[in-house]
Amino acid sequence: MKFGLIIPTLNAGAQFEKLLTQLAAQTLPTKKLIVDSESTDGTARLAKNFGLEVLTIPRKSFNHGATRQFALEKILPLDVIIFLTQDVLLHDDDSLAHLVKIFSEDESVGLSYGRQLPHVDATNEAKFLRAFNYPPESQLRSFDDRKIFGLKTAFASNSFAAYRVESLQGVGGFPTNVPLCEDMFVAAKMLMSGLKIFYAADAKVFHSHNYTAAQEFRRYVQIGKFHAQESWIRETFGSAEGAGKKFVWMKLSALAKKNPVECFGALFRDAAKFFGYRVGRLSI
Repeated sequence: MKFGLIIPTLNAGAQFEKLLTQLAAQTLPTKKLIVDSESTDGTARLAKNFGLEVLTIPRKSFNHGATRQFALEKILPLDVIIFLTQDVLLHDDDSLAHLVKIFSEDESVGLSYGRQLPHVDATNEAKFLRAFNYPPESQLRSFDDRKIFGLKTAFASNSFAAYRVESLQGVGGFPTNVPLCEDMFVAAKMLMSGLKIFYAADAKVFHSHNYTAAQEFRRYVQIGKFHAQESWIRETFGSAEGAGKKFVWMKLSALAKKNPVECFGALFRDAAKFFGYRVGRLSI
């Protein structure tokens, strides 16, 4: 199999050099492409110094789905394409190899995504979110699993994911008109076409965010827009709100045991998420 790797970048910062160093040590050989949105901090130059191909696009033209699809078409032909975001760090030298192993073992798998561990500076809230979304056990999901997991069946993250190119092209590639959640869009399409999604728990990266309430609000406005625009996903797999309530109560319970004071900030951020999501849903 031929493997490729794409990372969209914009002013990736000091940590990016560490990621590039880690990529150079990976046991899986890949063809690498950086698609950079006119960074001003030397991101593109640094990637070139590490021997990576860099494709520069206008900053205003970046779109989560369209940019990834554009980069994919530039890097083909390949059998499997891996996507990372600029803010991840690889857990070990086999992170990429573990992520793509399933494609040679099960031809029904169209998408594989790995486990995300919290960065060293992660808050307790961020740590809980990573533990909730990325458990230590691997999981193979099919369309029928929507009866058990609901919307979570189509969950995936392009911060650390790999796609069988033939399967990705078979469902039309990445959407070009969604605000974000292009990974869930493709995952849902694949599941509906009979393909399977694999969560590879032994493929690990460090990736987390300590979002403020304002950042959560803006992010969930976009998520709400996505769910309103692509209503077929909720109609097919179920609503996100039931799982969201369960997550909030589990998180608050866990935080109360560690540091009750953190519950107040968490509640404020959860309220920002809720209202942001509602605003997004109503804006379409």
